[in-house]
Amino acid sequence: MPPTAIIAQTRAARRELDLTLWRFAMKLLAPIPILRMFSVEKAYAFYIDYLGFTPDWEHRFEPDLPLYVQVHRDALVLHLSEHHGDGTPGTALFLPVEDIGEFHRELCAKRYAYARPGIEEMPWGREVQITDPFGNMLRFCELS
Repeated sequence: MPPTAIIAQTRAARRELDLTLWRFAMKLLAPIPILRMFSVEKAYAFYIDYLGFTPDWEHRFEPDLPLYVQVHRDALVLHLSEHHGDGTPGTALFLPVEDIGEFHRELCAKRYAYARPGIEEMPWGREVQITDPFGNMLRFCELS
């Protein structure tokens, strides 16, 4: 085999190896939904006080500009945004949980004035559906 053919074959093998390694190195992670909010006070009362999320960080480009905040509870991370164009009111999120009964008892004990969710039996599991103050539907589900 001529040297040029060996070099070409070696380069092709190296490109294939690089592509194979890239496929194994790239990994998709859990999505982080961005939900639109129109009032920081209402968002915090709902997500932090009622649902039990913890704020991780807040960002504003300037003090009088819209807020962008990350909150979490266990492994669930959400971004809440006052920015026009971030999220659409009326978005639905499907949020798998463990022990929906305990979650429901926790919510009922808080006596939030704007929501009294029940547990619904669905073919795929038990759900607690709650609409946030901005029209977003949160479907917490313990899968069957």
